Amino acid sequence: MLNSISSTVSLHNGIDMPWLGLGVYKTEDGKQVIDAVKAAIRAGYRSIDTAAIYKNEEGVGQAIKQSEIPREQLFITSKVWNSDQGFESTLRAFEESLARLNLDYLDLYLIHWPVEGKYKETWRALEQLYKDGKVRAIGVSNFHVHHLQDLLTEAEIKPMVNQVEFHPKLLQEELRNFCRDHQIQFEAWSPLMHGKLLDNELLTEIANKHNKTVAQVILRWDLQSGVVTIPKSTKEHRIIENASIFDFELTNEEMRTINDLNEDLRFGPDPDNFDF
Repeated sequence: MLNSISSTVSLHNGIDMPWLGLGVYKTEDGKQVIDAVKAAIRAGYRSIDTAAIYKNEEGVGQAIKQSEIPREQLFITSKVWNSDQGFESTLRAFEESLARLNLDYLDLYLIHWPVEGKYKETWRALEQLYKDGKVRAIGVSNFHVHHLQDLLTEAEIKPMVNQVEFHPKLLQEELRNFCRDHQIQFEAWSPLMHGKLLDNELLTEIANKHNKTVAQVILRWDLQSGVVTIPKSTKEHRIIENASIFDFELTNEEMRTINDLNEDLRFGPDPDNFDF
């Protein structure tokens, strides 16, 4: 059911993950991230997505403490950065993230990018953390089908989530189908394509019909497509607006119209060709 901000999807290990979360990419540590996370929690968000490379885990942790929401009601995600990949180094990086967040466990820990020659060892470390009860779910980010196929040849535990670039210009249908067939939950980063879709005429037309913004229409389309989404904002009014997507529904025709905007257009780096 997609009728409230507390709506969740059940991952393949039975853990419930909120459909909507707050992303904090490029949100400054300190006051900016603390204010954003606290605003999101006040607005009903329970999922916060950070990463070691965002360099704002401390602020996220402070906001969690200040919010006074019971820890078990929150869903906190972080990610291991590329330079920390490998077995022992990932275990260390996880403990460092946990310490910065000032938490006892994470809800989801992801491999940030598929670093060639390293991601299998990194995955082995995530499996260890999962078995040790330090993280409730494990997954990957920016993995193509071939990365997942390669990982699954040796993985004891299959990823619960794959977080990738996804928006109306980049549908990634083959990857979504693969993830669905393997019970790997698909999650969108950059769902609004860094604001580059907000003046699209077709989307504006649909938004006007529902008395909603284009951003709200795109985020609703994500959810109705079965995709978990984590829009990033630092402004409280925008954080609240992004969450106001549970009181309307797109028709099948509107969903098709939005799907037809696909151009396989990648805004971020290609997981087959990155140098960081």
